[in-house]
Amino acid sequence: MGKINKITLKEAAGLIKDGDMLSFSGFTIWRRPMALIYELVRQGKKDLHLFEVNGGTHTEVLAGAGCVKIWESCWVGHELYGKLGESVARGQVEGSILVEDYSHAQCVARLLAGAYGLPFFPTALSMGTDILNPKYDMLGKAGLRDGSNPKIPLKKYDTIADPMYDMGNILLMPAANANWALIYAQQIGDEGTVRVLAQTYVDVEAIKAADKVIVIAEEIVPDSYLRDDPAMNIAPGYAIDYVVEQPYGAHPTGSQFCYDCDADFIRMFYAASKSADGYKKFADEWIFGVDGFDGYLEKLGANRLLKLKANSVMGYSTTMKRGTR
Repeated sequence: MGKINKITLKEAAGLIKDGDMLSFSGFTIWRRPMALIYELVRQGKKDLHLFEVNGGTHTEVLAGAGCVKIWESCWVGHELYGKLGESVARGQVEGSILVEDYSHAQCVARLLAGAYGLPFFPTALSMGTDILNPKYDMLGKAGLRDGSNPKIPLKKYDTIADPMYDMGNILLMPAANANWALIYAQQIGDEGTVRVLAQTYVDVEAIKAADKVIVIAEEIVPDSYLRDDPAMNIAPGYAIDYVVEQPYGAHPTGSQFCYDCDADFIRMFYAASKSADGYKKFADEWIFGVDGFDGYLEKLGANRLLKLKANSVMGYSTTMKRGTR
């Protein structure tokens, strides 16, 4: 197995074209590839098509900047730091973002089909709900299910009669195969083996389903070290196309065993995202007003980053104040 294809954040963002379909690692406010998200905004990417099991802070940064045309998922927000996806909601109301709604598990089913190399995944998930009401097939209503875009299925779903046990109708969820999976991981080997510390969510499926994979890694380590405990790894080197080594690359989202979520920063961003003017002020200060991600970290300051730093045994920061009962 060869050495990794190591590139910079600017180079990684430059690989992604307007209109590309993206999927992501992590879950809501955990292990999102934020350093690359900021760079996509700096480079002014447009018409991106996001498919994700759930949205989070990264989604809102892209949506607020006008980078997103299509968003397919079940929910977006910042957990207890901001319950709503204000930028996505604003785009939906204004008509600049097409929102295609699925249940959480249906999104997983679509990724599973993509990961398994199948055109669809048979399931009974969320049958009988309004998610399957043709009235809410937003991509269909927009005329985008005409086969011209290979990343958009001809149908939002289909149903068939169970041909094996005659147990009624079964739902077919179309595969989701993004152009790019943007993955944050704590460690990657010098030959590309990927290790995630703590929950892996649907990272494995996102990697397998995507055409190309970019990993934003906290650190590059010897592959021989990772292979000593293969059960801890989520992907081999041959599945990874590009690697960016970027400490604190998930900030302000959290990275278990590396650093906590920056609660104050996410709350600040959530408040700013409630209006287009508020988002612009945030972006002018934290995205365009700094010299890349290194300037962003410098603006945050060493003391703030050290407070977020996780205890290597506990997996979370033991110095942050977390409230009182």
